Parts: sequence; structure tokens; C-alpha cells
Amino acid sequence: MRLDVLTLFPEVFTNVLEHSMLRIAKEKGLVQYHLFNIRDYADNRRCVDDRPYGGGPGMVMKPEPVFQAVEAVEAEVGMRPKKILLTPQGSRFSQSVAGMLAAEPYLMLICGHYEGFDERIRMGLDVMEISIGDYVLSGGEIPAMVVIDAVVRLIPGVLGDIDSAKNESFFEGLLEHPQYTRPAEFRGMKVPDVLMSGHHQKIKEWQKIHAIKKTAENRPDLVNKP
Repeated sequence: MRLDVLTLFPEVFTNVLEHSMLRIAKEKGLVQYHLFNIRDYADNRRCVDDRPYGGGPGMVMKPEPVFQAVEAVEAEVGMRPKKILLTPQGSRFSQSVAGMLAAEPYLMLICGHYEGFDERIRMGLDVMEISIGDYVLSGGEIPAMVVIDAVVRLIPGVLGDIDSAKNESFFEGLLEHPQYTRPAEFRGMKVPDVLMSGHHQKIKEWQKIHAIKKTAENRPDLVNKP
């Protein structure tokens, strides 16, 4: 996968992309990361935002620098990416969306800042709008990191164990079952006997039951989904 990020603050991504599974994916040759500063494509590098028409607080990202950045990168690469706009107005990001994006050969994440994007960016760039939750952050950089991490780990070959992703929360619409490791007893709290029994069928049944129980307790909205 080729993964491009268009942002006003490319430097904030450097450490994140150089650690843990994101670094491993890169070292395995399964993903390439490319960072682009939107300011580099503005007619005036100091002018990437302006006051909103109709009044209101804050500044809005201008369309010209974003369009010019997207078009220049597409021309350089020679192929069209799946473009993602990080915005609170987008559809809610989920594990199923991450899985769908993990199958794409080329993703381009566009990060806004300030009060948001000029509407013509949404209208003219054929973007998929994504929100990571019902709250507002200072910009799209942190949401972009969330999307990158969730997507890259689902690329075949990134995780060492092919079943690792299948056992994680949300893979089957449930939270993950409780996990235990050594020691078998800690401060009076014991690992359930069934997990140390070696009986694989009973262990799977226990895990399924407790995944459903944990989901019902912590995220009843997932259990009650139509």
C-alpha cells in the first residue's frame, strides 16, 4: 500500500510512523508512507486559510492549496488514490471501514485544521469523509494517525500471527474476551481454570460467552444493533 498524508504539520507524524507495527509494516515492504505539507502548494505559503463568508469565529481552509496539493501528488505518482477527508462531519470510523480501506492499494489522507474545510473541497475532490468520534479536535492529524494505525495492522503480513486481528475487539461486532497471562494468581485474583485446562473447545466457548458478556456490559449498543 502507498499511504500519503496531506497536512499543515507533517512533522507530527514522524515519530508515530517510526514505531511499533507501523514501522514493522514499512520494514517488511508492505506499506510506503509519504508526507506532504499543504503549504508547499499554496500560491502564498502564508495563506492556506481565510475568514468564513457570512461571518463566524475562526478561519477556514482555502480550496486552492488543497486542490493544488492533491493534483500535484496525483500527477507525481501517476495513479488516483482513495481520498479520505478527516472531519467531524464524516461517517463514523469503524473496524469494518478499516478492513475495507486495508484492501486499497493507495490511500491519501487529507488533514484539515482551524475551523474546517471550504465546502468546495468536499464537493470537488471525490473524497470519503471520516470522523473518529463525536467530538472536535484541533485538526485532522490525530484522526489520521488513528486511521493509519487501524488500517495498516490489517494489511496481510503486517501482524505476525494471521489470527491476531480476528481475535481483536470489533472483528465480529463484539468486544474482545478477557485476557490473562502469568502469574496464575495475583493478589487473590486467579486465572479461570478453563483457560489453563488445555481443552481448546471449552476455551473457545468460554471466550465467546465472555466476549458477549463484556460487550453487553460495556457496549450494549453493539449487541442491540439491528
